[in-house]
Amino acid sequence: MASSMQNNRVSSPGYCVCCRTCNMWCWRAFKWLPVLLIVSIVTWSYYAYVIQLCIFTIDGTAQKCIYLVLYHILLIMFLWSYWRTIFADIKPIPDKYKLPETELEKLLSAETEDGQRTILENFAKDLPIVTRTMSGSVRYCNRCVLVKPDRAHHCSICARCVLKMDHHCPWVNNCVCFHNYKFFMLFLGYALLYCLFIMSTCLPYFIRFWKGDFGTSGSAGRYHIVFAFFVALMFAISLGSLFGYHCYLVAHNRTTLEAFRAPMFRGGADKNGFSIGAFNNFKEVFGASPDLWAIPVFTSSGRVASLGDGCEYPVRREHQLQTFTTPQDGGGYESMGTTRSSVEVAQETERWRLCPRRGRTVPQIV
Repeated sequence: MASSMQNNRVSSPGYCVCCRTCNMWCWRAFKWLPVLLIVSIVTWSYYAYVIQLCIFTIDGTAQKCIYLVLYHILLIMFLWSYWRTIFADIKPIPDKYKLPETELEKLLSAETEDGQRTILENFAKDLPIVTRTMSGSVRYCNRCVLVKPDRAHHCSICARCVLKMDHHCPWVNNCVCFHNYKFFMLFLGYALLYCLFIMSTCLPYFIRFWKGDFGTSGSAGRYHIVFAFFVALMFAISLGSLFGYHCYLVAHNRTTLEAFRAPMFRGGADKNGFSIGAFNNFKEVFGASPDLWAIPVFTSSGRVASLGDGCEYPVRREHQLQTFTTPQDGGGYESMGTTRSSVEVAQETERWRLCPRRGRTVPQIV
């Protein structure tokens, strides 16, 4: 009897709130452990390379200066890209994709799946979306109560829908998505160069220590250098494979999620549905300014909006929603097009109807 009463005892509301708050902060702190591990390894590598190798081991002054300058350039670019990837401003889905209260009530009160599907179709008819679910219905998130834009997915760890979600990376404690994918690629690239540089410059001294020629290096110093070589080698192998895979994804304009499951269009699944050519795919991530490609700054500006703004992307002709437009920047997208809503199409058609003598062809509605 006493045990049953204890099992049925209801916890006080204050105790439950305290437990939930404690669990939330513990979980937030736990998610930062991989980042702290990376920062700790980089901090130790700085000591091993700068102090033990460059200052205590290398004898030539010119060699020391060259190594230190190149090392710090790579370190700054690596940490800058890492910082931008972690603390990128992941903006929410625009409000136009969120269901109003009236539409949500209709959706919840619908008795059949076809009724729910009709409500979502009517709401999304003016939204520039071309992708669908496997069953052909509108992609809807019942947790965020919104219609998902093309290439957006719900992240269970971040508890929100994310634009052009690639994956949630524990090593940056953030979603890799539209707003920080360029930073993530630069982070992988500079981290790989950082490891390769340490490997290549530590290799002669690693071989010398292996042969027993310790020179003026102390026992602790040479162990730091040898260990730095092996750690750099280990990370270079893993980073090289990951960076190569994401270079492949960038060249084909796919995310990691789309590589595992091809996006579904009205005409069926197509893994190359968003591909607009390797170079244009590259510019969709890194921007149109070559002088900013290697710098971790956001370069998807309004003047290159034809390459995607997080919600709308150029697609192949067979997947276009209503019609397509040819960008005026001469960038070579004649065979591609950007999705537009039916309202935008109607407005443009009306303008062409009222001004038929401009010497241009009225665009067809497909």
